[in-house]
Amino acid sequence: PHVNALHPSPNIEPRKAGYRPAMLLLHYTGMHSCEKAIDWLARPESKVSCHYVVAEDGTITQMVAEGMRAWHAGQSIWSGTTDINSCSIGIEIHNPGHAQGYPEFPDAQMDAVTRLSADIVTRNRISKSRVLAHSDVAPQRKIDPGEKFNWRRLAQAGVGRWIAPQPIEATQWSLGSGSRSEKVADAQHLLRSYGYGIDVTGTLDVPTAFVLRAFQLHWRPDLVDSQLDRSTLETLSRLVQAEQDEIAIA
Repeated sequence: PHVNALHPSPNIEPRKAGYRPAMLLLHYTGMHSCEKAIDWLARPESKVSCHYVVAEDGTITQMVAEGMRAWHAGQSIWSGTTDINSCSIGIEIHNPGHAQGYPEFPDAQMDAVTRLSADIVTRNRISKSRVLAHSDVAPQRKIDPGEKFNWRRLAQAGVGRWIAPQPIEATQWSLGSGSRSEKVADAQHLLRSYGYGIDVTGTLDVPTAFVLRAFQLHWRPDLVDSQLDRSTLETLSRLVQAEQDEIAIA
């Protein structure tokens, strides 16, 4: 009911046997204009596609049918699954991205993304913990849709999970690259239990720094520094607890 235009992409194939759309993945286009992004996503040589593109003014273009496998996630992992394209629906939200000024996402665009996402998660019975950023499933490669994207607004419409981040205190502890600590091991355990592709090493190694950045981009956007601090660990603990509480009720 929400689609304004159709622009089919040839970059599609069937979902792998046994897979259904059980995840909603949000991206930004990272291109100068929405028209250019749609054109690129429809070119065979680009080898990329998505199910929907949402323009700044809220116009929604469908490029791939939801039943088909679009090529939007690339090399990625969540909860041990590496074929994210086979189990997800991908929305590209037009925004030129961090390399080109990274403007705010306009209201009309956020409204359209929220309505479209609510419709998708309802029809496909997608759980709150599987509404994710491209950066969540590919933390070493991607930072989209980034810290300005309003996940809280989506969650208020029943799409995805949001918990108010623990406030950042001037006096709080903070662990940087190379730190070895029980706190790092705790964070790695929690991140892994939520779905992130991460090993529990007890050391804030390079892969862990990327995953912390992804977590902050989504759930603690006021300070994205790839470090582990009290605010990040508390926010993470409460996110995982919210997920466990929901499973217990179900």
